[in-house]
Parts: sequence; structure tokens; C-alpha cells
Amino acid sequence: MANDDLSQRISDLGRSLSSIEAVADLDKLRADIAALEDEVAAPDLWDDQDNAQRVTSQLSAKQGELDRLVRLRSRLDDAEVMLELAEEEGDADAKEEVERELGKLSRDVEALEIRTLLSGEYDPRDALITIRAEAGGVDAADFAEMLMRMYLRWADRHGYASEIYDTSYAEEAGLKSATFSIKAPYAYGTLSVEQGTHRLVRISPFDNQGRRQTSFAGVEVLPVTEETDHIDIPEAELRIDVFRSSGPGGQSVNTTDSAVRITHLPTGIVVSCQNEKSQLQNKAAALRVLQAKLLERARQEREQELNALKGDGGNSWGAQMRSYVMNPYQMVKDLRTEHEVGNPEAVFAGDIDGFIDAGIRWRKQSELAE
Repeated sequence: MANDDLSQRISDLGRSLSSIEAVADLDKLRADIAALEDEVAAPDLWDDQDNAQRVTSQLSAKQGELDRLVRLRSRLDDAEVMLELAEEEGDADAKEEVERELGKLSRDVEALEIRTLLSGEYDPRDALITIRAEAGGVDAADFAEMLMRMYLRWADRHGYASEIYDTSYAEEAGLKSATFSIKAPYAYGTLSVEQGTHRLVRISPFDNQGRRQTSFAGVEVLPVTEETDHIDIPEAELRIDVFRSSGPGGQSVNTTDSAVRITHLPTGIVVSCQNEKSQLQNKAAALRVLQAKLLERARQEREQELNALKGDGGNSWGAQMRSYVMNPYQMVKDLRTEHEVGNPEAVFAGDIDGFIDAGIRWRKQSELAE
């Protein structure tokens, strides 16, 4: 590649990075970090453990965001200096190294550009994901478990923490439903484009005649609630049932009734948690899930009252949005963005960033079009 071309790439990346830095507002970011560091230094911080975890988590996320931006700017400056030296000395090897580094920088800057598209009220929050088996019998239950594993592996690939709240196993294989959270900055905004109905086409491993089976699973993505949400749920509106946790095949996991099921009587919303060790922990986790569902319900009602609830182009709970085909050919295709890959196994192993990025861009374009 000619030196002029490399210089142009550096210039283009510099403009893109400057736009990202402007959106991130580095001065405000540094001020926020300083304020959070003061809170962390308070001797009574851990008197309130929930608040302490919130503060330390926010500090870690904001410091990580600042560090990423500072490192990218430093790498871009270094690449510019290296290119100048390579031109002066006629060093072809150094020029090739600059070209490789610019390729890496392009990918990293593009990933940060995607983040700037997440401007919704709840986008910065953790994500609460519920997966349910739909039509397709045992294949649908197996598919639901495959999707849960896919998202957990995606989180692992990025170093994000996850917490499973509830798993309801199907009788033969797979899951009837599962609820879990992914804890990372902008996890909700990032994963909200995954909401909808997912479709799997394959030769069923549960069919003795080896026939092709189509099955469906639903993915719901909600923002995790925070203290500032002020969702008051009177005890009189709740029915709380306790039961014994169980695993695959109905085998007992606990010998005490530690699992908790909560029914919100006014809305009929039912949530449960059985993955913690104590009944109190399960009740607290179930209440967090219920609050997230009520928060989303309130948001939708508020938008309707303001006459601002618009069609989302197939991104709603229940709308088919992606097909995973394993027979007669290999392909995963997003029906909204047209993004597709020919390796379903890699996708199920958590390689879904391409789909997520395309979904975020598609959503932003849809919003602008409206």
C-alpha cells in the first residue's frame, strides 16, 4: 500500500476517533471518575454493600472506557510516527507493520463507533435475558438451551460476568425457559437487538427417522433495574410460593424448599428463581427480575400515553428475527439486517458480534428514517 494511502487511513481514523471522543465527553468522563474515586475512598463505603457494589462497578466501567479511548489515541499517534520514520528510512518492514496496526485500529475504532449509537435511556445498564422454548417440542427446548449457551459464551469471550437466576428444564432435553443477567457496561443496549423469535432448521437428533425439524425459541431482553427507578411493589400485590429446586430429569438439587416463585397479582407476571442457595437470596433475585419486567411495562405504557410508541420493524418480543439453518445447508441469517454467515457452529459458540453490530446500525437507521 502506498504511503499516501496509509496517511489517508490514519487521517480518517483520527477523525472517527475524534468524533467518538466528543460523544464520550472526556472531560466529563474524567470528572465522573474523580467523583466516584472520592466515594470509593469513603471509610463507610461498605456499610451499604449494594451501594458499594454499584459505585465500584461504575468506577470500573468508566475507567475502562477512558483507558480504551486513551490507548486508541496513543496507538494512532504511534502509528503516525512509525509511518514517518518508515518513509524517511525507506523501511518496507516497518511500513508493513504500520499497515497491520491500522487494520487492528480500524476494527477497534469501529467497535467503539457502535457504542456511540447506544443512546437510549436504559442502554448503559446490565441486561436481563429470558429465553423460552416455543413451537417445536423437544427440539425447541434443546434450541432454547443452545441459545442460552450462545449468550453465556459471548459474555465469556468478552470477559463479562453473568448470573443465572432460573432454569426450568424440559422433560426429555433442553429448557422450557431460563432467565439470566449479563453484567457489563451497555449490555442492555448491546443485546436488546437480540430480542425476538429465533428459528432453527436441522435434522432432529430426537427423531428416529432423521427428519428435518423446524423449531422456535423466544428471546426477551430487559434492562436491570437500579435504585433510582423507584418501583414500589406493595406486599399485598404479591403471591410468593416456595418449592424445591430441581435439575434435569427432576433430580433434586436441594433438600429444602429454597426456590421462590413470585406472582404479581395486578399484572399476572410470574417470575421464579431457584439458583441461589437460600430462600432469601432467591426471593431477592426474583424481585429484581420482577422489577425489571414492571419497569419495561411502565416504559411501554408511558410511551403509549405520549403517543410515541412506534413500530420497531420486527424487533419486538415474538417477531421472528433470525434463522439458524444446519440442513440442507449451513447458514445463519438475520432477517432484518440481511447479515449472514455460513458457520452456525461458530455462532452457537458465541461469535455473534457481527449480528449485534449490524442490528444496532439497522435500529439506528430505522429510528432516523422514522
